[in-house]
Amino acid sequence: MPNTALPTLAELENATEFHARHLGPWEEEQAHMLSSVGVASRQALIDAVVPASIKRGAPMDLPAPLGEAQALAELKRIASRNKVMRTCIGQGYYNTLTPGVILRNILENPAWYTAYTPYQAEISQGRMEALINFQTMVCDLTGLAIANSSMLDEATAAAEAMTLAARAGKSKSTRFVVCHDVFPQTLEVVQTRAQPLGITVDIVHAAKLVEHLASNDCFGALLQYPGLNGQIRDLRPLIGALHAQGALAIVAADLLAMTLLTPPGELGADIACGTTQRFGMPMGNGGPHAAYLATKDEFKRSLPGRLVGVSVDSHGDKAYRLALQTREQHIRREKATSNICTAQVLPAVVASMYAVYHGPAGLTRIARRVATYTAILAAGLKALGRSLIHTTYFDTLQVLTADRDAVLAAAVQRGINLRIASGDTVGISLDETTTRDDIIDLWAVFAGGKALPSFAEFEQGLDTTGLPPELRRRSAFLTHPVFNTHHSETEMLRYLRGLADKDLALDRTMIPLGSCTMKLNATSEMIPITWPEFAQIHPFAPADQLQGYQVLNDELCNWLGEATGYAGISLQPNAGSQGEYAGLLVIKAWHEAQGQGHRDICLIPESAHGTNPASAQMVGMKVVVTKCDDEGNVDLDDLRAKCEQHSDKLAAIMITYPSTYGLFETRVTELCALVHQHGGRVYVDGANMNALVGIAAPGQFGGDVSHLNLHKTFCIPHGGGGPGVGPVCVVDDLVPFLPAHRSAGIGTEQSVGAVSAAPLGNAAVLPISWMYVRMMGAEGLKAATEVAILNANYIAARLSGHYDLHFSHGNASVKGGGVAHECILDIRPLKDTSGVSAEDVAKRLIDYGFHAPTLSFPVAGTLMVEPTESESQAELDRFCDAMIAIRDEIRQIEQGQLPQDDNPLKNAPHTAASLLKTEWPHAYSRETAAYPVPALRRQKYWSPVGRVDNVYGDRNLFCSCVPLSEYQ
Repeated sequence: MPNTALPTLAELENATEFHARHLGPWEEEQAHMLSSVGVASRQALIDAVVPASIKRGAPMDLPAPLGEAQALAELKRIASRNKVMRTCIGQGYYNTLTPGVILRNILENPAWYTAYTPYQAEISQGRMEALINFQTMVCDLTGLAIANSSMLDEATAAAEAMTLAARAGKSKSTRFVVCHDVFPQTLEVVQTRAQPLGITVDIVHAAKLVEHLASNDCFGALLQYPGLNGQIRDLRPLIGALHAQGALAIVAADLLAMTLLTPPGELGADIACGTTQRFGMPMGNGGPHAAYLATKDEFKRSLPGRLVGVSVDSHGDKAYRLALQTREQHIRREKATSNICTAQVLPAVVASMYAVYHGPAGLTRIARRVATYTAILAAGLKALGRSLIHTTYFDTLQVLTADRDAVLAAAVQRGINLRIASGDTVGISLDETTTRDDIIDLWAVFAGGKALPSFAEFEQGLDTTGLPPELRRRSAFLTHPVFNTHHSETEMLRYLRGLADKDLALDRTMIPLGSCTMKLNATSEMIPITWPEFAQIHPFAPADQLQGYQVLNDELCNWLGEATGYAGISLQPNAGSQGEYAGLLVIKAWHEAQGQGHRDICLIPESAHGTNPASAQMVGMKVVVTKCDDEGNVDLDDLRAKCEQHSDKLAAIMITYPSTYGLFETRVTELCALVHQHGGRVYVDGANMNALVGIAAPGQFGGDVSHLNLHKTFCIPHGGGGPGVGPVCVVDDLVPFLPAHRSAGIGTEQSVGAVSAAPLGNAAVLPISWMYVRMMGAEGLKAATEVAILNANYIAARLSGHYDLHFSHGNASVKGGGVAHECILDIRPLKDTSGVSAEDVAKRLIDYGFHAPTLSFPVAGTLMVEPTESESQAELDRFCDAMIAIRDEIRQIEQGQLPQDDNPLKNAPHTAASLLKTEWPHAYSRETAAYPVPALRRQKYWSPVGRVDNVYGDRNLFCSCVPLSEYQ
């Protein structure tokens, strides 16, 4: 008899609807997949692959899940507790107008925000053209030769610039100068970075820098242009004095102002850094925003971060690729120049397209309007009897106010935030959104009952009077056609669509990257990021205006603490690399507080992420590598020997769990106890937390510190390589040492310094993770982990008869031996039998419509596959079918049916243009090249370029804006 029972009201309310939609395989599909793997249930699979010793004793204590509409409504109520004010605080953050065509077609477009870091050049040509536009924009506006494709924020860019100057300059000094009018958050982050590296930071008034240098050495100095208080200095004498001492000059420059002012490169600066926030990215309480770093050509091979360059493809056509530093951390490890392995790609694309859309004339018009409004505001304030501290300015005035508190209160009453500059001065910063009414309201704030000036009397003749004549820009910028073509919305819309069509992102296909967890970024999670209550908030606004963000912080930290088992969390780190760095700083500070500051040895298994050793050296620790055994586990005998050898100096061990090899190591609790026995702390890299949530918590099985990648496990999109959020999580006795932000009045005496420019880092994307946890609940998150492990084991089971699995648990009850959330396919044996490499397989997958798995990491010659829980059985089967078909092609090479030097793998990817040529000189058909499986006839992604020549690109480094059409 069929079940005729009526559904309950709770079932009809369907609070777990999102949970079901987030998971790719439905229950029937899961049953089939479990059968294929050889287990009876998800729990049986978990029992087979997850060690009993690490499993949670109790479920996570999280709120019951809500449906999408209900979660959005609850978050809207939280957001409404923020106060959206007219912000005139400045300090590196400004209101901006995001052109609608950019908002809808980039920031809100999954073709852009779900893409991965463009390591695989052939399927990233659109993104990389956008990034090379960004690099060119930065070079043109700063007057320097080369720029990278973005940094995390202005403060960390300045810290990276400092260390670049230290290693690239010729000075042997260990002193660094920061001028007094540098943004305070930048100073704090620079100080945090300098301390463990043994760099002394001197704060010197810019007017006294030349005098200071006469009797003090330094290897570099950081100058703000214009300064915090608006003053525009001629930096040439200061830069000359630095150069006379063999030091390098770093200028933190406002790019909008650079359309009107002589750029840093023309003033003699060696390095420029700053933010592109005001180029179309909302303030978002501090981020994400794309910072920039530019330098002279002679320092290009020391430049940190990602750099897009021009190379050639297999057909001799020009193509873009990541150049030089593409995988620096994995190659150089503790000798890497930086631990940054991503960037702020999505905000960089927005900023670059802002410049493309407005062009040089449009940017200059915006800048002149800002400067003119500032001049009119200044004239009116003088007419009201107010005194200005500085006579030069672009967008910022510092006003003398004996009645400061009354002025601040009057401003708030009118819905305006001013900056408290000193005990008797306030700062006013204008921006692109400033109107005539804003100027009149500002006059009213300072009028003290006096009659307001007439706007009309100042409207003529002032223009940009605050800009020193000798510093007016005379050089052209953004002369390339790309910045002078797409100014109509129609042209811009088509340009953006054309770029997106060249790329592969999650909106088209599974991205099976091991260790990178390309999860679903649900639309309902993305909606809140552009709400004004989140987007139009200044990070240094008064605390009473940030109550919504405080609730968001508190709830998200509590929920993440439930997931990880840790007592305290800081959301400040704005990338996973920053979370690693912050976590190690906490460990270092704790040892120092115990009188054990001499402990500086960091043990790192040879299987570790490359950022781990790079982070360790950044905090002044010495890396000692420990071995792994033949099964991929940390070799405990070797670890024990290293612990005993370095017992008196052991600071920490950094492990990834599950390991980078995709394994739940069975003796991890023993490992943690061993390190603790010798006085060290255990850092558990949270990159693979997607395999733990709801099942095990590192804070409960021995970890002392972890960072999380919210852009992995908790659904913030990768955005082509950023934004990210890397919270640092710690056990109870380490909580007092979590990062401070003293320039915002946050932190204790024990806290380590700020690691990001804003107190809450990339705050604007935190609502994404809040929505994910709120809609999934404890059971949903646990199910996500279980299905992620199931999907990986299903792939391993299907492919185990065709490829060697490099590591598995060797569990006979699980087909494929049992893996965690990812599996490693070993292509090396096929290299011996067919000449086919892992790279060949990766490029051939493009012809099948897939982004490749992780190539040659953590083991050279392998492919690491991670499907995530959001991929359906159909998509998993499509991937497996492609891999099996590729194995058949390899078999044809092995059997002599295809030559080793002319086959579909060696020539992949195949472009449409190459297939349409009259001659086809290959030993296989065009049909085999283009449509190796029938499904591709219904939907086909065409690579826009052939295989890109990496060696040519590095030998012929060219990183300026050159759209491909100019070469073809």
